[in-house]
Amino acid sequence: MANNQQIEDLAAEIGDKVYIDVAKWHLYLKDAKLHTTLAEQIYPLLNNGLNGNKLTEILTNISIDLGGGRQKTSLLNLIPVTAQARLMDVLQDYERDM
Repeated sequence: MANNQQIEDLAAEIGDKVYIDVAKWHLYLKDAKLHTTLAEQIYPLLNNGLNGNKLTEILTNISIDLGGGRQKTSLLNLIPVTAQARLMDVLQDYERDM
């Protein structure tokens, strides 16, 4: 069972290294306040070997409000492929160090 510190540590790793891309602006997940939400959903799956399909599902299910809630999109739509690959690298490194 994860404690808050473990989730916060994972969130910090994600938040510093993974970004969303909006009009070629890179907004890191910690600045967008999305890193903890993502870490909370991913952490329970790390011990079971998180795979790319499950990560895609998680990113798809996290809904992001745009324009003050006028539209919604999934986090998957905002993270470029290179940043998604970096996220998987971060998760694999974190899992290995657990």
